[in-house]
Amino acid sequence: MAAPREETRGLFSQGVRAVLGSWAALQVAVEHGFGGAHGRAKAEWLVGVVEQYFHSNVALELDEVEDFLAEVLNNEFDTIIEDGSLAEVSQQLQLLFARCQRGEGPALTEAIARLARRQQEVGRAAAQARPAEGSSSEEEEEKPEEVMDCSSPGPLPDPPPADDGWTVVRKKKK
Repeated sequence: MAAPREETRGLFSQGVRAVLGSWAALQVAVEHGFGGAHGRAKAEWLVGVVEQYFHSNVALELDEVEDFLAEVLNNEFDTIIEDGSLAEVSQQLQLLFARCQRGEGPALTEAIARLARRQQEVGRAAAQARPAEGSSSEEEEEKPEEVMDCSSPGPLPDPPPADDGWTVVRKKKK
């Protein structure tokens, strides 16, 4: 028997939160301030935006979801994702939404639990990737101009180069 629509809609919201929370590229962007001072709030906002996107559009194709997510990450986090995770995240979201539409409450709950475990792992990894305060590596000492200044922006003396502010996330080599 299918679960009531409101129950599965709430589960879809939890699922979107779990998928985005377990998306390493997004979590790294948030942890490292790519979204600015309000990066965490933007990540939270993204959950609602993605949920609304699915409910407002009929029969979304995988590439439409990928393009939507890529555009949001580019606009809100100045981040271009090139590690292949856009397709994976889009597919997970589509699968959860399809289960929601079919009223598969137990399957949604199980998938969300798996994603929540993954989210904890990604959170720990993102926190470990963040350098400890007061510490510096040799690389940072050699190239201090590459350190991102996340303090409140003041007026720029000259316009930045066209590619300034972009962050490229690449696939890890195995």
